[in-house]
Amino acid sequence: MKPAKTKKKNFSSFKKAEAFKLLNLKDLIPWEIDADPIPPSEFFQKRLQRLQRFDLESYEESKKLLIDAICEEGLEGCDRLKIWKGASLEGDVTTGNVDYLVAEHKRYLEAPLLCIIEAKRDDFEQGLAQCLVEMQACQWQNRQLGKDIEIMGIVTNGEGWRFYKLTNQNQVYETLLYGIANMAQVLGLLHYIFQLCQENLGERES
Repeated sequence: MKPAKTKKKNFSSFKKAEAFKLLNLKDLIPWEIDADPIPPSEFFQKRLQRLQRFDLESYEESKKLLIDAICEEGLEGCDRLKIWKGASLEGDVTTGNVDYLVAEHKRYLEAPLLCIIEAKRDDFEQGLAQCLVEMQACQWQNRQLGKDIEIMGIVTNGEGWRFYKLTNQNQVYETLLYGIANMAQVLGLLHYIFQLCQENLGERES
């Protein structure tokens, strides 16, 4: 008789302590990113003005509109990357659907490089817990394909952005919280993170 399979735990059910234990972490390492600010394009500024027709503060669905727009602007120039929203992801002991996954630009999702978590109800602590376990799942997926690379993570409520990095040695780096009051700074940091992901794809096949 085959042993019963252990049920995988959903990402959203993890609390901070559980997430730290899963990754065998005691603390996070402060991460100061030296990235040049990127002024918002004219197209992006017009889009933000039009988004003011929506309530971007009270409801999660509306906040996603702001996150979408900022990610789209930050991804400019990183043509080898693609964003999947609500995609399914599985780790060795975890499973669930991810708000945003970033991977190579092709017709199917493989080897995710970055996960973006929406801090629902502006709960960045719960967002961190979810981000940690999803980064670990991304790392596990890559290792199944023989790729041992650093995995990036972002927790945001649209207005505040915090960036994470999971290294090959299972250390996790964390930045300060950056606000869109300085949009050029946020876009510069976001673009820098996307570029790191693109570099992890290696050279293009000829």
